[in-house]
Amino acid sequence: MTMKIILNQDIASLGEEGDVKSVADGYARNYLIPKGMAVPHTKKYINVFAQKKELIAKKKEEKRQQALGIKERIESLEGFSISMPAGETGKLFGSVNNSVIADALAKEGITVEKKKIEVPENNIKMVGNYNIKVKLYANQAAVLKVTVSASESAETGKK
Repeated sequence: MTMKIILNQDIASLGEEGDVKSVADGYARNYLIPKGMAVPHTKKYINVFAQKKELIAKKKEEKRQQALGIKERIESLEGFSISMPAGETGKLFGSVNNSVIADALAKEGITVEKKKIEVPENNIKMVGNYNIKVKLYANQAAVLKVTVSASESAETGKK
């Protein structure tokens, strides 16, 4: 059985605030509604959300503009590089994953959730140049050009 709900907040796998969705009864009753993430699709809540419609539209536009700003900042990063210990053949001791890239972006003053960073094959294990996709708001995404290089302390890696 499914149940119609109205989302109270953005949920990455489901939708945005104010969206009407059909979900499994148990998911709605046991998780979304008790946590305040959604409300039942009833006349009462339809009227409440009709009154909030303009406010929700403004929030969505602000998020869209913020995402555009972050996209421009990410794509304007020149010479973005990550240094990791590597062997003589260029194989890294460890790997560069979305968490490492999120930390490196944070040092540049750009905050992005690590789950929104798509690293090719989930991690990078070799020195080189890579294009990393960073999902932003809605269907917007930025491409981050990353150079992975061997660090000076490569000799102190694994023995």
